[in-house]
Amino acid sequence: MSLLSGMVYNVKGLWLGIRTPRLLLLGFLRFAVVAVFTIGLSGLILARHGDIMTLLWQQPESPWIEWIWHVASWLLSLLLVGISAVVAYLLAQVLFAVFIMDLMSRITERMVTGQPPAAPQASIISQMGFLVRQEIPRNIIPVILTLMIIILGWLTPLGPFLTAAGPMVAAVFLAWDNTDLIPARALQPFGERFRTLRKTLLFHLGFGLPFLIPVLNLLFLSFAPVGATLYHLDRVRQPPR
Repeated sequence: MSLLSGMVYNVKGLWLGIRTPRLLLLGFLRFAVVAVFTIGLSGLILARHGDIMTLLWQQPESPWIEWIWHVASWLLSLLLVGISAVVAYLLAQVLFAVFIMDLMSRITERMVTGQPPAAPQASIISQMGFLVRQEIPRNIIPVILTLMIIILGWLTPLGPFLTAAGPMVAAVFLAWDNTDLIPARALQPFGERFRTLRKTLLFHLGFGLPFLIPVLNLLFLSFAPVGATLYHLDRVRQPPR
């Protein structure tokens, strides 16, 4: 599937989610979970901002240097907020949001097929545990890749190219976090699912591009499991040649 079809599935999922009361409620619940984790962790870190800054650099007595200290303090605040937002998203996904995403996927599958999702030969607890374990590599890998891209951008002349590549890598993995729900629920091995991602990079890039739009990305992320499930169901009914 193409870049355009990825964007189309994301919009279709958003539209279906908004029109379906249960999905609408779960979508906003997922948004609320991520927001609470982000605000709580950001507030906790910023409350300790002064102590952290003091550990790194004592406030100078000279007024000629003090303004540099204040600029560094503000930059540190922005850096801490950015880090806390990433950590909060990861914690929200692993600890709670993955269950909401899976429930949204199950509801969508039942609506489209008229049948309950196929259940693997495993208990509910085993399935949930498997989903949580899959969230760790699905979220850690993109963070590591993004950090590697940032470092390469600093150390090599490829900075302008890598500046654009970083968000695209993040978009692909954010899309995969949603399209991987049904295969993970079927207990498919991680390596097999990762190979599927490599074969559909263009589609996943298209699906993930709306996640790069400021403000609107929160809305698209909240309902992404719906569009991802529609994609998977169509892919199963019409497998690629």
